[in-house]
Amino acid sequence: MNAEIKKKVDQWLQGNYDDETKNALKKLMAENENEVNDAFYKNLEFGTGGLRGIMGVGTNRMNKYTVGMATQGYANYLKQCFGNNVSVVIGHDSRNNSRSFAEITAHVFAANDIKVYLFESLRPTPEISFAIRELKCQGGVVCTASHNPKEYNGYKAYWDDGAQMVPPHDKNVISEVEKIINVEDVKWSGNSENIQLIGKAMDEKYLAMVKSLSIYPEVCKAQKDLKIVYTPIHGSGIMLVPQALAQLGFTNVNIVEEQSKPDGNFPTVQYPNPEERETMSIGLKKAEELDADILLGTDPDADRVGIGLKNNEGKWVLLNGNQTALLAFAYIIEARKAKGIAQPNDMVIKTIVTTYMIDEVARKNEISCYNVLTGFKWISSMIRAKEGKENYVVGGEESFGLMIGNQIRDKDSVSAVALICEMVAYERNKGRSIFDKLIELYVEYGFYKESLVNIVKKGMDGAKEIAQMMEDYRKNPPKSFNGANVEQLLDYELQQGKNLLTGETWKIDLPKSNVLQFVLADGTRVSARPSGTEPKIKFYFSVNTALNNAADFKQTEKILDDKLDALAKEMGV
Repeated sequence: MNAEIKKKVDQWLQGNYDDETKNALKKLMAENENEVNDAFYKNLEFGTGGLRGIMGVGTNRMNKYTVGMATQGYANYLKQCFGNNVSVVIGHDSRNNSRSFAEITAHVFAANDIKVYLFESLRPTPEISFAIRELKCQGGVVCTASHNPKEYNGYKAYWDDGAQMVPPHDKNVISEVEKIINVEDVKWSGNSENIQLIGKAMDEKYLAMVKSLSIYPEVCKAQKDLKIVYTPIHGSGIMLVPQALAQLGFTNVNIVEEQSKPDGNFPTVQYPNPEERETMSIGLKKAEELDADILLGTDPDADRVGIGLKNNEGKWVLLNGNQTALLAFAYIIEARKAKGIAQPNDMVIKTIVTTYMIDEVARKNEISCYNVLTGFKWISSMIRAKEGKENYVVGGEESFGLMIGNQIRDKDSVSAVALICEMVAYERNKGRSIFDKLIELYVEYGFYKESLVNIVKKGMDGAKEIAQMMEDYRKNPPKSFNGANVEQLLDYELQQGKNLLTGETWKIDLPKSNVLQFVLADGTRVSARPSGTEPKIKFYFSVNTALNNAADFKQTEKILDDKLDALAKEMGV
């Protein structure tokens, strides 16, 4: 190990750290020096969303010391901004150590004379966002690593609107956290009377909010026997999703028992992500056995939802996040219009890597659609910017996230599950399936198809490799795909669009972000974006064509799938 890493290791072995931590470090040093290097080569970054990393000893790991130091920096910044009258909400998911991290966070805030509302046990992330707004708090924290593998945990930091932080607060908090350089800088305990446990009363308020989002409650009651299969994938969704469905009147909700118990080891899956077919396989089997109408799965902190359903050939398939978002957006836009509750200033918001078919749905229904950077904090930021001028109804992104209505500021699988089941009930009431509706949308608005390829680059060298890949694409952008010229290069880091055929440039009016998009004349898009939460780079591909009628669906889908495969091959991924 190099001198700098050795210095950090010695500080941990000789400093004010507990014996358990020191012994764990000694064991690691004896067994795996490479792991020690990775655990100490840098400090775990408090990024613009907070912390996320592998649990264990070391400065580059999630542990009580990195959590405590981050909380101290965040507490300092909250007091700078709001004075002495500060309150926060703290929640957590089912991951190993999540409760412990939440309690450490609560005690550090309390010791800094900050009022803490701590959920009595695990809760879905969106409820924490809701509670921040409901209790008029200045901030909040959720201890979760979302859908990451079991060895990870994280720390999401929120602002007074219930959203994760955006500029200038994100960078300012990071700056304060970086000032906390040793464990002695942290107020670890004291003023425990500042901690108040919350739970059932907030659950009831949140569930009432979810119920209020229903557009056709009468249809839910008419289709109360809708056969629903739900899996919380060992996460916090079990706390509220079944109740949300029950209050809409659904009586035939079948829980996947093997995955119903909260468990941070996620014993039935390798990766607790409803985007993965393997993760949803037990639910799919149950749905098939029961001949269900819909399968739904939520991730550990219950902010994402995956959908399984029967296609037009009767085969069970999983929808991707773009298809889920499309169905939800179209349903809300069309249903509000049909019900006569649409407002002239209604707006919807999506991210730049989410299907542009949503833009087309919005355009044809004469509703404003805004594109923002990836992450719900940017959707929330746009809501804040348009407050009092435009009426937000739904936002979402391709990574299985939806945010419905104006009363929360983060993606919410609980309200999404309720809406999706209402949507299925609505189509069933008309004597058809939700897949039939999907094809109808393709016929009406154009057939858009997307795919995503993740390239994982772990460890010290991984970040450098990803940075180099982005630099190469930036300096030498592809000139064509499948023989068609790339017309536009959209560089969100430089905040510049460029027509590669004419040389014309224009400003992109969004905050800086390390994303590149290549746009072809036919609307084909290829996007490259390093993940902000995992050691990977993501490639997004989008193609489209006209679908003349439902009978041509399969044939047309094959054409688009082949085109997507060719794009990925050309990118070498």
